[in-house]
Amino acid sequence: MSANVVVLDYGSGNLRSAQRALERAGAGVTVTADPHAALEADGLVVPGVGAFEACITGLREAGGHRVIGKRLAGGRPVLGICVGMQVLFERGVEHGVTSEGCGEWPGTVERLRADVVPHMGWNTLDVPDGSRLFAGAGAEERFYFVHSYGVLRWELVPASPHIPPPLVTWSTHGAPFVAAVENGPLWATQFHPEKSGDSGAKVLANWVATL
Repeated sequence: MSANVVVLDYGSGNLRSAQRALERAGAGVTVTADPHAALEADGLVVPGVGAFEACITGLREAGGHRVIGKRLAGGRPVLGICVGMQVLFERGVEHGVTSEGCGEWPGTVERLRADVVPHMGWNTLDVPDGSRLFAGAGAEERFYFVHSYGVLRWELVPASPHIPPPLVTWSTHGAPFVAAVENGPLWATQFHPEKSGDSGAKVLANWVATL
């Protein structure tokens, strides 16, 4: 039986392209704003495009922040994509405006420090050893990004030396930024796996295989 995945519809994101990519990865996929379905699914995908403030506002209005919190409290997988990753952090700063995120991770989403913004196109990653998200991906594989903001500093410190630290994948556009995170049941990518060809398909298949 295939894993049941919900792509959360809160008014932002490439919903249908994410749905099709996840179906190709072997999941049964529902696109819905229903919080009960999102809570009960084997896996929840939180997409997002556009401005941080607009995305977090839409997510809160749909009750998505509560669904994410409840799922993670029960150890149930969540995958954030692009701004759907960014809103998982404490705050976003755009055009001098600070917006409060979900606070699942400490840190700030800020403007990329690069001569050319937005960062649009294909880029390689610096993947840590032991990554399950990128299992089978070669060092030269490229992934598709389109963003002007990102997390430039990873700030989470494990509460205990007995707790495995998250696996943080980096990429560089002008300066290093967080490209993906694997943290218990909470995984996220700044790039768009659904737009990243065979490399992105492999990443989604790896996530679906964990459900």
